[in-house]
Amino acid sequence: MRVVELEANSSVRTFDLGRALGQVVQAGDVVGLIGDLGAGKTCFVQGVAAGLDVDQRYRVSSPTFTLINEYPGRLTLVHVDLYRLDDIDEMAEIGVFDYFGANGGCLVEWFDRCLDNAPRARMELHFCVVGEEQRKLGVWVAGARHNDLAQAWMAAVGETEGK
Repeated sequence: MRVVELEANSSVRTFDLGRALGQVVQAGDVVGLIGDLGAGKTCFVQGVAAGLDVDQRYRVSSPTFTLINEYPGRLTLVHVDLYRLDDIDEMAEIGVFDYFGANGGCLVEWFDRCLDNAPRARMELHFCVVGEEQRKLGVWVAGARHNDLAQAWMAAVGETEGK
């Protein structure tokens, strides 16, 4: 179910949208990030880390080669990058699916590579490049918990915009 489309006219705005999500994400939430290279997925995750109060000494970057990074904060941020993986068996072997619905908040870049094995309850963010700095984020949710997450996020975004 499509909830909303958000616009970001800068990387700062993309980061701020992530921070607002990080302020409301809860343990067990799964957020899939879908979009081309350079669409802002990692910048968004950096914002989520800030919203989760991840210590700034951690350099939140895309785990393209490590595949999964965990960052302690208000709750653990699990950052998965499936760019180099396209085999479901390989994803299962390294434990990607074990993080879905676990104790942390799980953000998965290149989520479209595992859609057939994705949890039914989830939020998907579709990043679309519309200009050098401009992005659109299409937000889809499935499941009551993720619908609540989307509503809380939209409220947090509204509070951020009002400042």
